[in-house]
Parts: sequence; C-alpha cells; structure tokens
Amino acid sequence: MGLIRFGVWLLLLLCAGSMARAQTVMSTEDSVRSAVNALLEALKKSNGPGLINCFTDSARLQSVDDRTGVIEVKTTPIRDFANVVSAFPTGAANERIHIDVIRIDGALAMVWAPYQFFYKGTLHHCGVDSFQLVRLGGVWKIQYIIDTRRTKGCQ
Repeated sequence: MGLIRFGVWLLLLLCAGSMARAQTVMSTEDSVRSAVNALLEALKKSNGPGLINCFTDSARLQSVDDRTGVIEVKTTPIRDFANVVSAFPTGAANERIHIDVIRIDGALAMVWAPYQFFYKGTLHHCGVDSFQLVRLGGVWKIQYIIDTRRTKGCQ
C-alpha cells in the first residue's frame, strides 16, 4: 500500500511540475502577445505617446514595398509613425492581426502575424507583420517591425 501511495504522490508531483512549466511558457507567450496588442490598441486609439511607449529607444519600423514593381525596403522613424497615428480620428485605424507564430528565447521574442488594416471601416491593405521584441526590465518592448503591404488578395 505504501508503494502505491508513493507512486501516486510521485505522479502528482510530476504532473504539477509539468503544468507549472506549461503555465510559465503560456504566461510568457501571453506577455509577448500583450505587448503586440498594446501597439494595436494605441493605433486604434490614435495614441501617439502610447504607441511610442511600445517600442525600445532604438526601435526600427520598416516595410517591404513592391508597388512600383521593384522591391524596396522603406524605413519610417517611430516618432514620424506616432505623429501620423496621432492625427487619425480615434478609432479610424484598425489593424486586425492573426498571430501565427510566437518564438521565445530568453529575452528575445519573434511574432509572425498576417494582418488586415482597416481605415474608417474600409479595408485599406493587408500583409504580414514580423515583430522582434526584447524583454527590458521585465517588460516586452518592440525592437523591430518589418511588414509587407498589398492591396490584392486581402480577403
């Protein structure tokens, strides 16, 4: 009887340890997801200062642009982006994303997210966002975003 009780306790301890590790991974993924969602909320609220707060001081924002038939990578300073967002009417900008992948290694995280961007309720463009985040002082901040943008095949 003692051996069975020991086996049950051992099994419970192993399960509890596995669940704790799974919850830690989930909470880390959730905190990365939350950092990305904070950016989307700032965009939706036309909150330039809130948007800037989502990024590190040395962050970069780039887009792959092929509208001219030649692929170019265009860089937008974060403050310029925040100024444009601040000029939008509240609720006019709405980027809807679907996070496909989150990968985390220590203080580095990567998020791959197809998106659709709506302006004043009308689909404006779509593409994929690729986020690189770093955990600074226990808080996830966006270090880098590069995205694609297209107007066809968005449905």
